[in-house]
Amino acid sequence: MASMIQAQTTSVLLQQRSKVSSLHAPALFFSEQRRFRCANTQPVRYMKKKPIIVAAISEELDMVKIKTEEVMAKTKLRAALTVRRKHKEDIKDAIANNLEAFSAMIGRHVVLELISTQIDPKTRKPMRSGEVAIKDWCEKRNRNKGEHVVYAVEFMVDRAFGEPGAVTVLNRHQREFFLESIVVEGHGVNWGPIHFACDSWIQSEKDQATKRIFFSNKPYLPSETPHGLKELREKELSDLRGDGTGVRKMSDRIYDYATYNDLGNPDKGLEFARPALGGEKLPYPRRCRTGRPSTDTNMYAESRVEKPHPIYVPRDEAFEELKRGAFSAGRLRAVLHTLIPSLIANISADTHNFQGFHHIDNLYKEGLKLKLGLQEHLFKKIPFVQKFQESSEGMLRYDTPRILSKDKFAWLRDDEFARQTVAGINPVNIERVKVFPPMSQLDPSVYGPPESAITEEHIACHLNGLTVQQAMDEGKLFMLDYHDIYLPFVDRINAMDGRKSYGTRTIFFLGPQGTLKPIAIELGLPPSKPGGPRPSKVLTPPCDATSNWLWMLAKAHVSSNDAGVHQLVNHWLRTHAVMEPFILAAHRQLSAMHPVYKLLHPHMRYTLEINALARQSLINAEGVIESCFTPGPCCMEISAVYYRQFWRFDQESLPADLIRRGVAIEDPTKPHGLRLLIEDYPYANDGLLLWSEIQTWVDSYVSLYYPDAARVRSDTELQSWYHESVHVGHADLRNAPWWPSLSTPADLASILSTLIWLASAQHAALNFGQYPLGGYVPSRPPLLRRLLPDENTNEYAEFLADPHRFFLSAMPGVLEATKFMAVVDTLSTHSPDEEYLGEDWSKNAVMWTSDKRAVRLQREFAASVSRAEHEISKWNSDHAKRNRCGAGVLPYELLAPSSSPGVTCRGVPNSISI
Repeated sequence: MASMIQAQTTSVLLQQRSKVSSLHAPALFFSEQRRFRCANTQPVRYMKKKPIIVAAISEELDMVKIKTEEVMAKTKLRAALTVRRKHKEDIKDAIANNLEAFSAMIGRHVVLELISTQIDPKTRKPMRSGEVAIKDWCEKRNRNKGEHVVYAVEFMVDRAFGEPGAVTVLNRHQREFFLESIVVEGHGVNWGPIHFACDSWIQSEKDQATKRIFFSNKPYLPSETPHGLKELREKELSDLRGDGTGVRKMSDRIYDYATYNDLGNPDKGLEFARPALGGEKLPYPRRCRTGRPSTDTNMYAESRVEKPHPIYVPRDEAFEELKRGAFSAGRLRAVLHTLIPSLIANISADTHNFQGFHHIDNLYKEGLKLKLGLQEHLFKKIPFVQKFQESSEGMLRYDTPRILSKDKFAWLRDDEFARQTVAGINPVNIERVKVFPPMSQLDPSVYGPPESAITEEHIACHLNGLTVQQAMDEGKLFMLDYHDIYLPFVDRINAMDGRKSYGTRTIFFLGPQGTLKPIAIELGLPPSKPGGPRPSKVLTPPCDATSNWLWMLAKAHVSSNDAGVHQLVNHWLRTHAVMEPFILAAHRQLSAMHPVYKLLHPHMRYTLEINALARQSLINAEGVIESCFTPGPCCMEISAVYYRQFWRFDQESLPADLIRRGVAIEDPTKPHGLRLLIEDYPYANDGLLLWSEIQTWVDSYVSLYYPDAARVRSDTELQSWYHESVHVGHADLRNAPWWPSLSTPADLASILSTLIWLASAQHAALNFGQYPLGGYVPSRPPLLRRLLPDENTNEYAEFLADPHRFFLSAMPGVLEATKFMAVVDTLSTHSPDEEYLGEDWSKNAVMWTSDKRAVRLQREFAASVSRAEHEISKWNSDHAKRNRCGAGVLPYELLAPSSSPGVTCRGVPNSISI
């Protein structure tokens, strides 16, 4: 570079000297004459010319000097842009390519400009390189057929330009493109290559007239922002916040809040109307605003975008092509838009019920015939649908759920029913019995006396000689309590055709071998009049054939309630929904330069998109959740009631949750500072390993940037993020006294650790076992259609005559079961582009941060997660751990961090991405 500048400088000098010689030869001649005449004492005539001649020479020499200084003061910087191509291009793309080629011919290019971290002392504005266009866009794209195309541009900047801190990009083409990264480097500068991790769609100027701003990967707290970047930092955040008005276009990048007022469709009919979630009546977290107009029949309900049309999320939050076209998203849309309507059309009323367990087994062996119809191509996205050769029929054949792989009949046993509470798909509701009989927190003037119907007489013979008080004192009694969450809705549920429910409580005893066994089940109904006695049944382990079938039905009702709470509360509300406000606030209030944003960014990937898809097709009126789960139209109200009465952010970390449920006690002498009352508790054992590593990593990372409380309190972006997350994103609970303060580095580390735990390990534990552990409907029915029969009734006689058929008639029908299985199979699937907890971020194409200290800490975290995975593998081979190892017992791998694509029943992605 130096030799190039020197050669250029020499050339300019020679040109200027030649120019001076040719233009001023007469002047030089006159100068010589002047000196001669002066010697002969006749100076007057030429003395008048002297100032003019000298001035001309001086001006030209100054020009030479200035040009020389300008060249010597310039330096050349080179920027390389990596653009990701689409994997598949269609006719629309071909037309767009031709339009881009034409646009390039008339000078419409992609234009870049570098912005320095420094201020120009003359203008008091950030130093800019000037705009440079990419003129070989089409040529390079056409030559390069790979996944990526790299474009290079050069900038001539002043040597005083300093370090580039930002790049602006303007797309004057006709369509968007995906910019993966930019790298800027130069010779003779005192900084190395500067990386800009973009990973963003650059919209056409016709859709987004303003320039896009990208900052380097160097982290800055707001107070440390270089002067040249302060204005841009504020502008970028302002652009992302928008002004809160207007209908969002799919190309927008605006993050804003709205209530869940788009789940119903009152214009379609009164039965499709649903209450808005969010507000004083039904508090709920906020979701991403779309700005769609209200419905015609209800001004407070937002009009819907129905499948298959996409629902708005900020453009960079949408699934990338690999995820959209491959496993998860492609399969999910195919299931929702094609398979389910086909099931409805193929399953007639006379084939609605399963006629025997062998009919359920046939779904895995022989399959169910479907008429493929006009949308046959979409079935190719669903691997469990196979087409008959030379036929218009397809075969819906499911993989055998993993729960049946080691012991087909394990689900019938009480010990397996109990084991699922600590090593199943919903291991987060088991709690210690602290008061006996258990007490309801519902209003007794409405729901009757608060005491449970379970008495000491019911369970005394199952306590290994202990009294109830002794069993409680020794930490031997545990419970699944779904009484209060269900009972207020039971009358509404039971009034629906084909849906029946109870408020349930189940008592478990912890035996000497460290395993649980169910010893009593309470099935409660609301009182016939407010405040009256509640009709309740209490069942205990069976002693004959009749009581065995009744016990099986009681366990089915417990499992159905467990499936509902799992899906509506623990999975959807406590991970998907509560995370969305924190994600929205992060994009609105934390600059991409902020170190906390860099930490959270991998844990926010795809969450807004999958939540939007859920609102469109899963949790909406008549959606999959309402269709397949017992509460039906009450589903989301149950979720909202739990949020109002029970959800607390300060109890969402794993240690706090275990202590809240009474299954752990603080003990500084134990690993992780906790003593588990159920020592062999696979979810808690594995979870505490990962929680500890997350906490260590976050504590260390936070300490890099926040050495003291003053730094935390003075960080305006950080405080705005947390304040908005609470006061806007969780506005209905903003005045709750339990919100943690954000004043110290320890406060910040605790909040961030909880968010990362919820987005990664907690979601994984609740999601990726849905089909492997819950796909066999009789063992875990999401919907039940019959109550237990009362004695001396025709229904009881029917039960006695054929208990097998009665049991199956209580299960979901063929349509509900096959629909449920298809959806949870897809939701249990890892996509090929999944990013897992503990992967080394430094192996990404562009380094996530330039801070080498942070890079080192993240690598240490990756290594520690790998060690934790090895420990989990060892535990799964330890025969002393009966809840995860033994004859016919499945290993617990839902918190094993790594996974291959597909339905694997393991793997912890960084984010809630499905």
